Amino acid sequence: MRLLNTSTLLLHEFYGDKIPKYAILSHRWEDSEVTFQDLSEKKGPGMSGWDKVKGCCAQAVLDDLEYVWIDSCCIDKSSSAELSEAINSMFSWYERSEVCYVYLSDVNSTIQTPQKFNTEFRNSKWFTRGWKLQELLAPYYVDFFSKDWTWIGSKSNLEDLVRDATRIRDLWNYKDASVA
Repeated sequence: MRLLNTSTLLLHEFYGDKIPKYAILSHRWEDSEVTFQDLSEKKGPGMSGWDKVKGCCAQAVLDDLEYVWIDSCCIDKSSSAELSEAINSMFSWYERSEVCYVYLSDVNSTIQTPQKFNTEFRNSKWFTRGWKLQELLAPYYVDFFSKDWTWIGSKSNLEDLVRDATRIRDLWNYKDASVA
């Protein structure tokens, strides 16, 4: 498993029981995502997607975590074998993470009324992603962040809104969920 160090912003490989504690990012891909190749060639800081990477790392530091896993940066998509392994391992990677950060790039932290927040949260494009199911259900701890990396709640305290947005009745028992 390849992880990004939150202080050095360098990628490190870990195997088996040597994998350290890490946070994992759930996000919607947008223009100028920082990729494995970008990090390898040290192009990340000049890209518009860099703020998402930095925000994720900064939050992990606040949570006393030295590493993060971000799919766009930690998977070498030029290798079909690596991409296949990552897809097959993803559920367990989310499940083994200390916390999953859900980054909602289309939700503001400065919404003035609870009703407006509820509407914007439920209408986030993140909820339209097929991958959201495993990213919501596999990790025990899930924290939601607005586009400026302001914490807006956890899976437990936003449960009703998440349930409304996903139509998943029980967010805690993934064995009852279906991907079909």
